[in-house]
Amino acid sequence: MLRAAHVACRPDPWKRGSVLTVMTLLLGLLMLLHARIPNRIGNLGSLVETFLPWFGVFIPVLLAGALWRRSASAVAALLLPVLVWLNLFGGLFGDKSHSGGDLTVAEHNVGAGNPDPAGTAHDLADSGADVLALVELTEKARGTYEKELGRAYGYHTVQGTVGLWSKLPLSDSRQVDIKTDYGPLAATKPADVTLAYARALRTTVATDRGPLAVYVAHLGSARVNPRVGFWTDTRDRNAQALGEAVAADRNERVVLLGDLNGTTDDRAFDSISSRMRSAQDVAGDGFGFSWPAEFPMVRIDQILVRGVTPESSWVLPATHSDHLPVAARISW
Repeated sequence: MLRAAHVACRPDPWKRGSVLTVMTLLLGLLMLLHARIPNRIGNLGSLVETFLPWFGVFIPVLLAGALWRRSASAVAALLLPVLVWLNLFGGLFGDKSHSGGDLTVAEHNVGAGNPDPAGTAHDLADSGADVLALVELTEKARGTYEKELGRAYGYHTVQGTVGLWSKLPLSDSRQVDIKTDYGPLAATKPADVTLAYARALRTTVATDRGPLAVYVAHLGSARVNPRVGFWTDTRDRNAQALGEAVAADRNERVVLLGDLNGTTDDRAFDSISSRMRSAQDVAGDGFGFSWPAEFPMVRIDQILVRGVTPESSWVLPATHSDHLPVAARISW
């Protein structure tokens, strides 16, 4: 009789775990409405979008809590975040690559503190890339990369801290102003000083299918600061300027290779991502995370295209940099 009374007093399964149910619904709404999270306070919207795939980690945690509490309402509520996450990222789990392609392109932030630039150059040359973009080149290491990569690549251009090596001829190579120097004093700096710190270039690769415009860029860093939140002012200004440059390019076929210091989910890159496609999204296998090299959590090294078709996209093995190299095979 006491046991029957105890069972009768137990909360209904649909009434248990109300806190878990609310947390689960909030998780689903956060992912569903991420584009509406304002950036006015600490760039919170961009911060959420940068790590958006990782919010899926909370789903099994909440499921375990719901089962432990035997909460039918919390289990049912999990349907919302599961469906939203699968809608956003489920397509990345299948291998979308195809065989073939006309050109292999690759990009690598080689790292200013790279202790073995020669070894990194050898690894990249062995990747088989026809067109190779490097960012974060230092004046000290530049000669090493030019010497080592010169054995595999007959053409190259370096503008400040970014460079492009190619097995095909290059022309019209020039710096792209992405407003790294900004403010009233920027115009007073001599051209040679400005060039030394250039972080973007544009060149034309001569292919047997016609000219291919290639941009190489290294946008400003993003920092999490307790006082200002997710600080991205320089990066966002660079992204807007780069987007304008790509939009104005008259070449039908364009490839952008670079460390953008952000993911394509981040609204800060709308001016670029609205005009170009991510090779990883179209033809990759998985998320293709590239940073940090020891435990990759985000893809901030990007290969974006316009007017060409990505056939495959992948992450290359680690070098001595804190970034992983990325590569893609394209066709047209």
